[in-house]
Amino acid sequence: MPSAFKFCPQCATPLALISQLEDGGPKQRLRCPACDFTHWNNPTPVLGAIVEYGGQILLARNVAWTNAMYALITGFMEAGETPQEGIAREILEETNLQTSALNLVGVYDFQRMNQVLIVYHAVAHGEVRLSPELVDYRLYDLADVKCWPAGTGYAMAEFLRGRGYEPQFMEPMLPNPVESASH
Repeated sequence: MPSAFKFCPQCATPLALISQLEDGGPKQRLRCPACDFTHWNNPTPVLGAIVEYGGQILLARNVAWTNAMYALITGFMEAGETPQEGIAREILEETNLQTSALNLVGVYDFQRMNQVLIVYHAVAHGEVRLSPELVDYRLYDLADVKCWPAGTGYAMAEFLRGRGYEPQFMEPMLPNPVESASH
């Protein structure tokens, strides 16, 4: 994923791709030629939850999504909270559900978005009330969940295998016809 940084946040000089010797050898990064600022562009940690609600899996659809895709509850950690506190907060904020159990499923890379996903299985209870961020939710039996072939889909597949189900993967959805024609 290309960086959003174009100018140095310290001196406003345009950043340039500059190769520099680092631990492990030369590495090309966006750097400031004037003050030596380096934009590291490290992956962002994102929390995800496979929410088990009433014995089914709750998947939700974001209001900003133009397709009919449903996905795990996800969100960013806040400063000062643990990943467990963060995902419990996200579940509560987005669905109004309380969590009674959280277990780490795994950690997954999502390079297209420059993210590292920390995914939990959450047992949740209460009455679902969606935040304005979500437009809809659906409940699925484990046997009916389809995984998408990236990021949180790999977490869901691992979760399903651990429950004795062979995961089924859906076809990847490409963002626009230009991209699909070029592949």
